Amino acid sequence: MVTDTRVTAPTATHDWSSDTSAIYAEGLLAGLLGALTIAAWFLLLDSLRGRPLYTPMVLGTMLFGDGASLADPTALPIDFERVASFTWIHLLAFLVLGVIAARLVAVAERDSNYGFGVVLLFVVFEFGIVVVCMIFAEPVLRAIAWPSMLVGNLLAAAVMAGVFWRRHPQLRISP
Repeated sequence: MVTDTRVTAPTATHDWSSDTSAIYAEGLLAGLLGALTIAAWFLLLDSLRGRPLYTPMVLGTMLFGDGASLADPTALPIDFERVASFTWIHLLAFLVLGVIAARLVAVAERDSNYGFGVVLLFVVFEFGIVVVCMIFAEPVLRAIAWPSMLVGNLLAAAVMAGVFWRRHPQLRISP
């Protein structure tokens, strides 16, 4: 009887769950930091104008309340429940954006041709809120200047991009 004494290499197994967990954690971190950045930006602007929490109040009123009350937004009293509700929606939206961006970065890291998706997400992210306000919530643009919205989005995108750049310094994007 002949015994096979050849040594075979162990089958390579890859723990995809840890990669997926890392991608989601990275996306959640980027989204959280992006949300905090834009919230801090508007808190700073609102505080300098003497009305802290004015921006989340206006956006919360448009989202949850009577948009007609935005005819005179300076008369809006600050409703902390409405501010908190909007802040939660804002945070959740950024967490979702962060996870989507992290997935795109992970795909682009494996194949640089997918990097265009990252660039496209950035462009949509930057101008999406202004366009949505122009179409659906024009009173918001009267209450909150669109340049401050654009700058806030740029700051948030820069912070989120910084998270990804720091964790993926070798990432290359090909058209």
